[in-house]
Amino acid sequence: MSLMLEPNPTEIKENKIYREMGLTDEEFAKAESILGRLPNYTETGLFAVMWSEHCSYKNSKPVLRKFPTKGERVLQGPGEGAGIVDIGDNQAVVFKIESHNHPSAIEPYQGAATGVGGIIRDVFSMGARPIAVLNSLRFGELTTPRVKYLFEEVVAGIAGYGNCIGIPTVGGEVQFDSSYDGNPLVNAMCVGLINHEDIKKGQAKGVGNTVMYVGAKTGRDGIHGATFASEELSEESDEKRPAVQVGDPFMEKLLLEACLELVKSDALVGIQDMGAAGLTSSSAEMASKAGSGIEMNLDLVPQRETGMTPYEMMLSESQERMLIVVEKGREQEINDLFSKYGLEAAAIGHVTDDKMLRLIHKGEVVADVPVDALAEDAPVYHKPSKEPEYFRNFQSMENEVPNVSDYKETLVQLLSQPTISSKEWVYEQYDHQVRTNTVVSPGSDAAVVRVRGTNKALAITTDCNSRYLYLDPETGGKIAVAEAARNVVCSGGEPIAITDGLNYGSPENPEIFWQLEKSADGISAACLALNSPVIGGNVSLYNETNGTAIYPTPIIGMVGLVKDLQHITTQSFKQEGDYIYVLGKAENEFGGSELQKLVKGDIYGKAPAIDLTVEANRQQAILKAIQQGVVQSAHDISEGGFAVALAECLMGTELGAEVSVSGELTTELFSETQSRFILSVKPEAKEAFEKIVQEAVLIGKTTADRTLNIQDSKACAVLTAKVEELEHAWKGAIPCLLKSRD
Repeated sequence: MSLMLEPNPTEIKENKIYREMGLTDEEFAKAESILGRLPNYTETGLFAVMWSEHCSYKNSKPVLRKFPTKGERVLQGPGEGAGIVDIGDNQAVVFKIESHNHPSAIEPYQGAATGVGGIIRDVFSMGARPIAVLNSLRFGELTTPRVKYLFEEVVAGIAGYGNCIGIPTVGGEVQFDSSYDGNPLVNAMCVGLINHEDIKKGQAKGVGNTVMYVGAKTGRDGIHGATFASEELSEESDEKRPAVQVGDPFMEKLLLEACLELVKSDALVGIQDMGAAGLTSSSAEMASKAGSGIEMNLDLVPQRETGMTPYEMMLSESQERMLIVVEKGREQEINDLFSKYGLEAAAIGHVTDDKMLRLIHKGEVVADVPVDALAEDAPVYHKPSKEPEYFRNFQSMENEVPNVSDYKETLVQLLSQPTISSKEWVYEQYDHQVRTNTVVSPGSDAAVVRVRGTNKALAITTDCNSRYLYLDPETGGKIAVAEAARNVVCSGGEPIAITDGLNYGSPENPEIFWQLEKSADGISAACLALNSPVIGGNVSLYNETNGTAIYPTPIIGMVGLVKDLQHITTQSFKQEGDYIYVLGKAENEFGGSELQKLVKGDIYGKAPAIDLTVEANRQQAILKAIQQGVVQSAHDISEGGFAVALAECLMGTELGAEVSVSGELTTELFSETQSRFILSVKPEAKEAFEKIVQEAVLIGKTTADRTLNIQDSKACAVLTAKVEELEHAWKGAIPCLLKSRD
């Protein structure tokens, strides 16, 4: 029970108590000037959370403005719970990605679980039914007990929440690098479907309309979670454990179904998830977007703990709660609807015309703040930006080919690297078939989920190679979008839009801010070239531990439209005797590559180059060939290069392959040159395929003996390996590392 005596406004100012909440001296002065008086304790808390980076994007707004956000399919861009893209037939896809990094570093199971719960609410708050969840995870090297613990618990948290709520976790990616040792990244993406007429906005319109609170009761969990997410991790971060919320997927399942029934009612005016900053952000943002105000009586807020103060109620980030605005006089309909699901719905306030957020507690006004001041008028900082010396050094280096003596042994070692190896240990814990719409399960280039009742499907992926971004943020940003698009295209989909999860170190460091700026330039260029606008996302800064930043990691979540279920394509070779083609020539590009890390133990030099025109042309050619039915399998060449991609095409099949390569062998086998693909084609489709994909080079064929044979141009054996041996290395790597208790 909270019996703490709150400091008065003068004490808050004189003792600089606002600093503990995350406000700077200048920001506190700005809040004082907006109010024309000193803010009290609750009001200081409102400003602190709403002006945190997590809620206001005050350091990243100038960068986010660079992104292309419009397109012929875009129905809702950034600014609402999730973005919406038209997929024809009066249907749309709704999706967004969010990070839950800091909570997952402190309390990995609940941090990951509530990350999944929050992103699902963002999607159904738009009126959409969630149909799929993906995730993008980053951890340190799997060699320490701490990293193994974080990895195991995060995966368990994602599985625990997603499996219980009955939404399939269909895909994602996991990468391992020492830059994430102290600060793992947990980014969750949710995808939903909606009919155009059901689209809802988070707006508090109509003076006198009733503001209702629905879902779980409010407790003291997650207070100041948004501020916690806006500071770097340190030795003291464990003390922030109470800032991590606890999720209840069964409650969320009921809330989801109730809200999807609610959006069909014409009594509903607006709806928003109580996410970061809880009741504060949902009320202030809904009023601000509608040009109205809200008055709430906090005595009416359903509470699960006694003696909660206005500050605690407004800043709590308890899970599974929504704020809705309904037509005055129709509250009983809403109460009846929610009670049918065993949920509470409480009228706690009303819409006003004065653009103020006014809070009443025990008969007194305890806060009276302009909604625009909280939601729109946060300070915006143009942080200094500085090109790092390490970047100039890397750019001046000549490309070098790592020394490899045994090609087969090197391939086995690469397949055993946790970033490349099979993620079956992860996704076998997820229920990816629930709701029976999953056509392509985790493990191929992109997940594919059918659009029920139609002949269409969605191809969905999350991608980012942060090593490239560290070496060259602009080039790496282009590659992240391009790789996501490659994965969608190789699955038979046309890329239609992206959501981004921008994970970086502290923006106070000019070199980190430079990484953010430059990668945004690269992402923007690729989105324009590949016709995939940014429809929303999330920024997570201050991903540092004791002053050491993670690699810049802008996760790209992409959705593509598969126009006909017959176009669905996977990476696996299909039958004996098919021709194998490679599209794109290997160059001496090993900066940031898996081979460089394996051989040199470090990454340096130039990232692989990318030509977005070449990229777009190749993707269009492959998609056309797939849509015309002349492609058996398609797989992009990414981490580990050609040999790894070729081996991946054989995993889980009863086939082998015989191919020949020409040129410098290490480059041919392991270079990570961009815009390259491996495709297989039936012999009878050879002519039709070559007419469409004119650059593709025939290099061999599939065989029945489960052996991979690679020869050079003189027909001399370069690499011979039993597929069983390669599969063993690839599948066993992560379980083996987790079992070894060093």
